[in-house]
This record gives sequence, C-alpha cells and structure tokens, in this order.
Amino acid sequence: MKLLHSEACSSIWFSLAGDVKIGDTPIPEGVILLPVEKVSENVSLFPKSQLAGIRFQPAIGYAVIGQHFDQPTALTADPAHLPGLSQLYSNLKSDHDNVSRVNTLQRWLSRHFRLTKTIPGPLKQALESFNENATPGVLNEQISVSQRHVERLFKHWMEMTPKQYQRILRVKRAIDYIREHSRANLAEVAHQFGFSDQAHMTREFRAIARITPGKV
Repeated sequence: MKLLHSEACSSIWFSLAGDVKIGDTPIPEGVILLPVEKVSENVSLFPKSQLAGIRFQPAIGYAVIGQHFDQPTALTADPAHLPGLSQLYSNLKSDHDNVSRVNTLQRWLSRHFRLTKTIPGPLKQALESFNENATPGVLNEQISVSQRHVERLFKHWMEMTPKQYQRILRVKRAIDYIREHSRANLAEVAHQFGFSDQAHMTREFRAIARITPGKV
C-alpha cells in the first residue's frame, strides 16, 4: 500500500494484471481515467499486480482528454482526440519489464502529444505565479487578468479554486521538505511554509494529505 499524494494532477492508468485499489475502489484491468487529485489516496497493489500510467501536470489532463471525471472510470472506446489508447494498452501488456513499458509510453507520447499552447496563457501565468508563492489568496500582480477570471479558469480546467490549489501545493511542498529534513522542527516548518502555526499545518495535512507531519 502506497500513499498517492495530491498534486492537483490527473492520470491515465493502465491496469495490466492483478488486483489494484484506490482507497476502497477496485480498479478493473484496462485503461482507467482518473479524476483530478484533490486529496491523497491510498493505492493498494496486490500480489502479481502490474500497473503503468501517465500522470499529467495540473490542467494538462483536461487539455488532452477533454473532460473531467469524478471517479476512476474505465475507458470503453478511444476518444477521438486521444487515439490509440487501446492499442497502447495491448502493447504494454505484451512488454515483459518496466523499462520496456516506459519506452513504449514514451514512443506513444511523442507521436500523439503536442503540449505547446495547451492551456490558456492566463492560467499558465497563474500556475507559475502560485509555484513561486504558495500562500493562499496571493496572486502575482504581473498576471494580466482579474482574480475573477483566474477563478473561472481554475474551475473549468481543474475543478477547484485557486485557493484550493495553493493549499494542495503548500502541503506537498512541506511534505517534500520534511522528507528531506527528517529532524526539522515542525513549528519552524509551519512558519517557513506560511501556516499560521503547527496546529494549522497539522489540520491541513490531515485534510489534504491524510497524514500528519509527525507521521511523514
């Protein structure tokens, strides 16, 4: 069992063999489209399970798939704008090791994905701004559109508010820092990443990462 941390990403999974669960939801064999991650989930891999996948940066999944999903959804037919997924699944099943599967995925991606100008410029600006400053509610003054327009873009492309995205980003950054600095003082970490205090950081960890800072 592994904790898949929320990063506001979406994914395509290829469940190739064996039993896999996300939380309590069994994942059937096949091509599975996953929703945007708003909270962390436990992924259970049972003996002999085999799993491959593509994890998109925020907003990119909607750009290439063209729709949102509210739960893991098995693909029944190739989307017109994303051809060859069924054949890709068959190719991955015939591969005998993970190196071969990565190479198969890379070849398919190079043929079918063109990620230039994939998302609107103002959304890209906002994402870059938040990557520089993860304090919820703070928007870089250099962004050329209004806060209201940015909120509409986030709702349409990512199914969340800018503040929710910033909260996810801040918790993930704090987790990465604690992993690298296992002896860090948690009260100092809370201050460093803009939480009001250690108790606030713990509440945010529980709500988004489903784990405490101490457990990390």
